[in-house]
Amino acid sequence: MLALGSLRGLVVLDEIQRRPELFPVLRVLADRPDSSARFVVLGSAAPELLRQASESLAGRIAYQELRGFSLAAVGGDRWRKLWVRGGFPRAFLDPEPVSVVWRSEFVRTFLERDLPQLGIAVPATTMRRFWTMLAHHHGQLWNGAELARSFGVSEMTVRRYLDHLAQALVVRTLQPWHANIGKRQVKSPRVFLSDPGIVHSLLSLDDEASVLGHPGCGASFEGFVIDQAARLLGADRQDLYFWRTADGAELDLSWARGARRIGIEVKLTSAPTLTPSMRIALADLQLERLLVVHAGDESWPMAEQVEAVSIRTLAERLPSFAAKG
Repeated sequence: MLALGSLRGLVVLDEIQRRPELFPVLRVLADRPDSSARFVVLGSAAPELLRQASESLAGRIAYQELRGFSLAAVGGDRWRKLWVRGGFPRAFLDPEPVSVVWRSEFVRTFLERDLPQLGIAVPATTMRRFWTMLAHHHGQLWNGAELARSFGVSEMTVRRYLDHLAQALVVRTLQPWHANIGKRQVKSPRVFLSDPGIVHSLLSLDDEASVLGHPGCGASFEGFVIDQAARLLGADRQDLYFWRTADGAELDLSWARGARRIGIEVKLTSAPTLTPSMRIALADLQLERLLVVHAGDESWPMAEQVEAVSIRTLAERLPSFAAKG
């Protein structure tokens, strides 16, 4: 109170996870009727920290998740570099050898320093093995039993590891769409690492050639496009789904808001073609529009309500589709 009470204007408190006892103080300061101070609180998203903030500052706080560079920020012509290196500023901006080292060191310091500071008491070597396994399963359906067998622990343990990384915002899950459409649907979520550069670092893929030569390059590109599309749509997580049936029909991403629904299918090719699976998704999910995002340079209509969209122009085209209605 002595240090903060007399401050005016914009006050920035960094690394707040080191001093969670400040939240009750901030509540008092925020409630002053004549206060001319506003507080920007920065820090890692520790579960306990978020709980304390919600309890202490309910009705007084708004959350903003800070992400890496996006397609809208760097421009569509640099999508390859953003995909290979990821969105962390040092990883994207520095020369390639420095970027490779920075990402490797980020993984190390995150596991050895950041996770323990967030109250996650799992050995760094254990969590690195698990994180690397997730990188190999990037974009796949969550199969806790299979991962548990490979890791030599219980299914409950690997689920706890997944929750730790998700709470630390380095792993994300995409939930399946459930609809009563007469088809038996997959109900497990898909798991993605949040940053493609970290995926490639964990897989020891240092440049574009090594990424394109890896069996998981398609899944990596798909996760990259899904993340960028979500950000361009400004979508909440509860508005985003994937869809897959037991018969093999699938859709990589479905954005739903009210009665509107847009589908996105991702293809690591320059010449995507209309597939039966796309037609089934368009009809069964009653999509307003289906966008096939690809790695080529051109965009063109593929069929009624279906358009091939180049990743180069996604930042310009996707918000306009979402705004229509």
